[in-house]
Amino acid sequence: MGSSSEDEGEEYLFKIVIIGDSAVGKSNLLSRYARNEFNLHSKATIGVEFQTQTLEIDGKEVKAQIWDTAGQERFRAVISSYYRGAFGALIVYDISRNSTFDSIPRWLDELKTHSDTTVARMLVGNKGDLENIRAVSVEEGKSLAETEGLFFMETSALDSTNVEKAFEIVIREIYNNVRRKVLNSDSYKAELSVNRVSLVNDGSDGPKQTQGSYSCCSR
Repeated sequence: MGSSSEDEGEEYLFKIVIIGDSAVGKSNLLSRYARNEFNLHSKATIGVEFQTQTLEIDGKEVKAQIWDTAGQERFRAVISSYYRGAFGALIVYDISRNSTFDSIPRWLDELKTHSDTTVARMLVGNKGDLENIRAVSVEEGKSLAETEGLFFMETSALDSTNVEKAFEIVIREIYNNVRRKVLNSDSYKAELSVNRVSLVNDGSDGPKQTQGSYSCCSR
């Protein structure tokens, strides 16, 4: 009976942040994923909110704590605590507004400046249902993702296209990053079991960002 392996019952809690300009659909992406809801008249997020989702990967319970905050400048005060401990990020733009796509490099810089871990990053072109007024082509999104080493996907929080897939790719990539580190570091594994949210980098073998792009677009 009592022969359960050391890994059984092991669980992970990963923090994921959603960033991007105001009104690109960050809150609706989260509510569509977490509650399968969409609010056409959702108001700007005030401050920060988060939802927790649970996935099973390799028989392990993996919880993603997904944080959403307003894109407006007046909320920049929460910035460092918002990013602290994040394992993954969805960087979102609106395919119908060029300005939101032009802001992506700034968001990537901010993420790089304030995150303290290896971050799995997904570039998300949201509002794919607005094809008739598209301002940013799929090719532009793919090209930026390839240049920056990001996963890439177009989504629609309105009709739920690719929303679940985008979040799950990020969560699985985080899990893979962590498992790779665990395999290479006994002290890291001990630390993870004590505090499952904080990644520790002892400096011996700097974090390796796994790069790649995952392209998918509905026709």
